Amino acid sequence: MERLTLLTFAFLMTFAACGQKASNKSNKPMNELPKTEVNVPEGYEVATLGSGCFWCIEAIYQDLKGVEDVRSGYSGGHVSDPSYKLITSGTSGHAEVIQFYFDPKVISYSDVLEIFWSTHDPTTLNRQGNDVGPQYRSAVFYHTDEQRELAEHFKSKLNEEKVFDKPIVTEITPFSNFYVAEDYHQNYYKLNAGQAYCQYVIRPKVEKFKKVFADRLK
Repeated sequence: MERLTLLTFAFLMTFAACGQKASNKSNKPMNELPKTEVNVPEGYEVATLGSGCFWCIEAIYQDLKGVEDVRSGYSGGHVSDPSYKLITSGTSGHAEVIQFYFDPKVISYSDVLEIFWSTHDPTTLNRQGNDVGPQYRSAVFYHTDEQRELAEHFKSKLNEEKVFDKPIVTEITPFSNFYVAEDYHQNYYKLNAGQAYCQYVIRPKVEKFKKVFADRLK
């Protein structure tokens, strides 16, 4: 928890925009949302997380021991197979997320959550820095009851210990769907490291993350 607190304050200073402003998300009931299946490799578990622009969170989880097949995409909305253009309108109900498999013998779901809450601001509703809209909401889409219990416990503990100046607004909701984003969004930081956004927004976050979680890196 101490490591999370130290990294949190560093990350809250680095937010900038990677998309567009948008309207409120849909309130369509969860049981009416489209459903997609996840085929998890034997010996692995799956995680689906949203913390603003998926370019940033993808760059962080790609370098973790025990994490495989990190994919950027869209989750939790009421439209099947949405496009990025639709996502940025804020009308589909999806969040920008990453989904990946992890080996619980190497990295636990608690570790996954610690890193998640360390590397974005979970106190701003439907916003990360200059990125505004429901697609940028902080969200944990849990796949099992155990994941839900761990996420709710972690969130409560962070609030009780006042790690953040404001209450955490992270959405903790059952997984319903995941649609892989367009090819140009995948592996974005590694393929576009020279671009201004990568240099001035993603790179500082990744470097700070690597210093604090050096023992977790591949």
